[in-house]
Amino acid sequence: MMNYIWAGLIVAALGFALWFDGTEITTGRYANGNPLPATIEIPATAATSDPRTLVQVSFDADTFAGHFHRSPLSKSERDSLTVAGELTRGSTGYELRLTSDNLPVPLNEIRAFHDDTNKSLRATLRGLPADLQPGGKATRWTVQLELPSVRFVKLKAITKAAFDFANTAVTLAIGLIGVLALWLGMMKIAEASGLIAAFVSIVQPFLRLLFPTIPKDHPALGMIALNLAANMLGLGNAATPMGLKAMEELQKLNKTDDTATDPMVMLLALNTAGVQLLPSATLVAIMGLSSVRLFLPILLVTGLCAVIAFFATRILGALPVFRRTNPDLSQVPTTGG
Repeated sequence: MMNYIWAGLIVAALGFALWFDGTEITTGRYANGNPLPATIEIPATAATSDPRTLVQVSFDADTFAGHFHRSPLSKSERDSLTVAGELTRGSTGYELRLTSDNLPVPLNEIRAFHDDTNKSLRATLRGLPADLQPGGKATRWTVQLELPSVRFVKLKAITKAAFDFANTAVTLAIGLIGVLALWLGMMKIAEASGLIAAFVSIVQPFLRLLFPTIPKDHPALGMIALNLAANMLGLGNAATPMGLKAMEELQKLNKTDDTATDPMVMLLALNTAGVQLLPSATLVAIMGLSSVRLFLPILLVTGLCAVIAFFATRILGALPVFRRTNPDLSQVPTTGG
């Protein structure tokens, strides 16, 4: 079912992206193929042998708004119409790079579309003489900027996000291999040495209140206890493999392959609530010793969340709509008319 939901969301996202991109193309948001009028101020040193010259580029507010089919610009937008640039002389003419951090809209969008580093916007420059002669003072020229075309911005953003998250997923998976191998290996040693069995005998009276359907002295109780303890101590890396191992043990008691049992749901709910006796490692890394001040608020909030999760799981599990699909119940309750 989840696969169909994800597929529907992807199709819907692509549909909205194509609709927005089509609207931007038909309305001429980026004025593709139309040169943008501008005024460029070139210092006297522009005629030297240096192939690159720092210049200042300015745009007329009304011309700029009309070129990109925009409403009259606000005062802050008008103030951003003078930007810094870099003039480059080549064998085929001049190229201008707009290097200001704050380019006016939509020039900043055009730059982000063509430059992944978002540092400069390249434009072919028309209107300058083939050979600028030194004049001893700065000169101003009215020129035409031929900007690169922009199409399918939203579709490109979705594609880029898909590749970025795929890369993140692979990096995360590879990074977890060592952590999972370490803690699963330690749990295997603890199981073989009898430490988990001893731990179960200690915490079993408490866990039986939360998980009454799990048989006495079952290995799942030990994994659950270790998982909850790791969460309480803020050891997220240790809690993950222990939680996976606990679910694996609980699945051995499950009569079906596609429906979670009450203990599975309870464990997931308590993990989500996550009672914290100590701040997490991430919080300590960010706040340092100041994270100790949050001890009481964290304990109260996560403790309250755990209580709500416990009662919500018990109450929802008792409803007929969920009891009908409960793998632990051998008889399905019926409602009479």
